[in-house]
Amino acid sequence: MDADGRVAVTVEELSFDSTSAEATEEFLSTAYTPMRIGKSVADARTRISRRSAGPLSVDRLSFGYDMAYDAGSLGRVCLISIHSGTVADLSRADGTDREEAFGPGETFLVAPPDAPYRGEVRSARYTIAMFDTALLDAVAPAGGDGNAPVRLTGLRPVSEAANRQLGAAVAYVRDHVLADPAACESELLVSTAAQHLAAATLVALPHTGRTDPVPADRADATPGALRRAIAFIEANADREVSLADIAAAAFVTPRALQYAFRRHLDTTPLGYLRRVRLDAAHRDLLAADPATATVTGIAMHWGFAHPGHFAGLYRAAYRRTPGETLRRRD
Repeated sequence: MDADGRVAVTVEELSFDSTSAEATEEFLSTAYTPMRIGKSVADARTRISRRSAGPLSVDRLSFGYDMAYDAGSLGRVCLISIHSGTVADLSRADGTDREEAFGPGETFLVAPPDAPYRGEVRSARYTIAMFDTALLDAVAPAGGDGNAPVRLTGLRPVSEAANRQLGAAVAYVRDHVLADPAACESELLVSTAAQHLAAATLVALPHTGRTDPVPADRADATPGALRRAIAFIEANADREVSLADIAAAAFVTPRALQYAFRRHLDTTPLGYLRRVRLDAAHRDLLAADPATATVTGIAMHWGFAHPGHFAGLYRAAYRRTPGETLRRRD
């Protein structure tokens, strides 16, 4: 527990560097899911590093050779961003060996979380980002029938723009959250980053979620529900908050809550939460001693890990930079 009484986030790291295919198979089976990899090669150089905090983990992998694998289900959402080489998926429900190959610049779902998968890594270097499947339901307005858990139904993003956005979300978690020891110390920041990645996944990949409101949702999207949601957000902005949490506090479904915020405030519940946190950061900047406080520290305290992104949001809202506010420059 830190000085503010918050529970500290447990950060874990691991690394692997070997030229043994047998050792690699054992490591991959322990770190991911039980799997078999292809035949040994003369130089099976494999390098893997992992950093995880809370519900998130990011791995950097480098294979200097071609490797086939046959793996069990992961039980988590696993996104791959390829930097060089190729990763081919061979997991076909009809049992055929048709492959779907992914190359540099592409980000994709390696497999449905509950399904086994087969594929090949071909002299590839890539990033893996993984998170708990429960996060999809925490950020989704509703499942396919309004109650069922959201399921991802495709591996590839729905468009080039969606691919870029998903890749950027993975890079943000890798470079601005899990790579920063100070960011990893903040439960709020880690949980916000996890929700951001889950939401980006639902935007980018096909899934069973349904966002259009049904008549019951429109009937429940009342000013009273909105007031309850706003009160909950403002009382809990310094804590881990999901769309499902806000909806429960307002006594409506997540989909009805989304509709209420769109209809009455032209924003989303999580967009409103972000603005409340931005306002709190603004107040802290005004009250802080510029000799001891930093913009980065205050931004991280309120869940903003990327300095440039925070500065852009702040300037749009207050027509000045966070640094100018901290230094009281008009």
